[in-house]
Amino acid sequence: MGLTKDFFIMLSQNKALNSGAKRWGLKLGAQSVVAGTNIEEMIASVKELNAQGISATIDNLGEFVFEESEALKAKEEILNVIGAIHAHDIAAHISLKPTQLGLDIDYDFCLDNLREIVAKAHAYDVFVNFDTEDYGHLQPTFDLLDDLSKDYDNVGTVIQAYFYESERNIEKYKDYRLRIVKGAYKEPEDLAYQDKKEIDRNYIKLIEYHLLYGKFTSIATHDHRVIDHVKRFVREHNIPKDKFEFQMLYGFRRELQIKLAQEGFNFCTYVPFGEDWFGYFMRRLAERPQNLNLVTKQVFNKKTNTLIGVGVAAFLLGRLSKRNK
Repeated sequence: MGLTKDFFIMLSQNKALNSGAKRWGLKLGAQSVVAGTNIEEMIASVKELNAQGISATIDNLGEFVFEESEALKAKEEILNVIGAIHAHDIAAHISLKPTQLGLDIDYDFCLDNLREIVAKAHAYDVFVNFDTEDYGHLQPTFDLLDDLSKDYDNVGTVIQAYFYESERNIEKYKDYRLRIVKGAYKEPEDLAYQDKKEIDRNYIKLIEYHLLYGKFTSIATHDHRVIDHVKRFVREHNIPKDKFEFQMLYGFRRELQIKLAQEGFNFCTYVPFGEDWFGYFMRRLAERPQNLNLVTKQVFNKKTNTLIGVGVAAFLLGRLSKRNK
């Protein structure tokens, strides 16, 4: 298709496309990759996963918030999600982005919001994962983790393999539950690997390190080659299955998700919900453009497929939304 990482990053940052996607996304079939627009729909989706032996990490979509009122609203929504996890007794935990809770407004304001979330999650025995974002927010996210882990043990974060410093960070945070990903933002070459092969090599290196020395490893990938490598590695090193899990995104490679769960591996699906889905989805395609092939048949009909899928359909959608304003 010739769709590049830069192309999807550009789409994810386009406000007009994000606005259009909120208005029309579910009509285009976004429900295939987003587990509903409200808590009730999300809970129903998670229960279906649990019935197949799959747990969930729930993301109430939203990021890069610059108004205190928006951050406080996001906090209340996440608190409600934690309450719903407890009330429905589902196998699930929370993933959140610090920028959604006000990191770009004020560090202490964000810390207070997160403290309230983590405290309620701790009371209900729910784990909270701090998603890492672009490099400018990386160290502040680690700082938040450091501050909150002084009082709570139900927090962890994400290590992005494309950063040069990730090896140092995974060693520093080896005693935490970590999700290891390749990375989905556009970063300069003085901070991050640009070559896919280099990123893949570092990704495997980080996974192996944390499997050997870490607390618990969440391996986030749709790549069956990485999955097969991990299976061999844990078998050769006698690493018990309760030390790690595989993770994939909601709506991607569903048959493989179920297969891995049936094989006895811990499996966790990343479950996003809400209306603010477009930027999230475009970055997933930027991270691995092959993901487009995994959802095109689920999201688009044959006529839309001829428009080369998600990217162009979203672009046309954004243009239409601007005309209708």
